[in-house]
Amino acid sequence: MVIYNVTVSIDQAVEHEWLAYMRGSHIQDVLKTGCFLECRLSRVNGEEDGGCTYSVMYLAKDQETLDRYQANYAPALQQDHSSHFQGKFAAFRTTLNVIEAFIP
Repeated sequence: MVIYNVTVSIDQAVEHEWLAYMRGSHIQDVLKTGCFLECRLSRVNGEEDGGCTYSVMYLAKDQETLDRYQANYAPALQQDHSSHFQGKFAAFRTTLNVIEAFIP
């Protein structure tokens, strides 16, 4: 399995609007591609005053599925996000290969 993590620092003035967009539209659109098994939206702890940083973690079955997402869907979805919040966010993306899962 592969985790596709998008870390987003969002301008505090649009934080609530961004969260509504992510919950109501963007995450659902990403999941509708069929490339991910689940998504977790988390607030990053330990930010300085005024900081609003979030982690959006998508779980893909394998690298091939993530590659398909990035080739066929990511550009349009990222453009849609940018058109809504241009100049009000910074984002970076990382991937993590899950080597083992421990479930109680």
